[in-house]
Amino acid sequence: MVIRDSLLPEFEQEMAGVRKTLERMPEDKLDWAPHPKSMTVARLCGHLAELPMWAYTTLDTPELDVMPAGEAPKAMIAESREQVLRVFDENMARARQSLSQATDEQMLTDWTLLGGGRKFFTMPRIAVLRSMILNHAIHHRAQMGVYLRMNDIPVPSLYGPSADEGTMGASA
Repeated sequence: MVIRDSLLPEFEQEMAGVRKTLERMPEDKLDWAPHPKSMTVARLCGHLAELPMWAYTTLDTPELDVMPAGEAPKAMIAESREQVLRVFDENMARARQSLSQATDEQMLTDWTLLGGGRKFFTMPRIAVLRSMILNHAIHHRAQMGVYLRMNDIPVPSLYGPSADEGTMGASA
């Protein structure tokens, strides 16, 4: 089995959960954050919408400098649910295309993340896709689940029913 055929279904499943979470973004609480050091709802949802972009960037380029010539990274701040879902869907379409065409050789080739010319890491692309994209998306999706819970917004079911969408194994 080629690597992409193993990774693509998992990528699709996890990103479908990200989208379900973004669909619950509270437009009236974009500036809300649980702590001064935490991202706001707008930044967290913007970040989740950006994450699929990293998949095609990782597969289609040898490296990325997130702060070229010392510039600050460009960070998406969500302005509306419609905007965040549109950006997410556009990034997912490109990510699917790149992933569906990736060869094993491409997946096993190193990719480098830089910041202002300084190397943060170099890893095989498959490792970047698993750790820096999939695991990263799962982490921030769960973070958004906490934001939803703290604001009494129903948390979507992801791996089975959530407390808001039914329970498993309830006896009569």
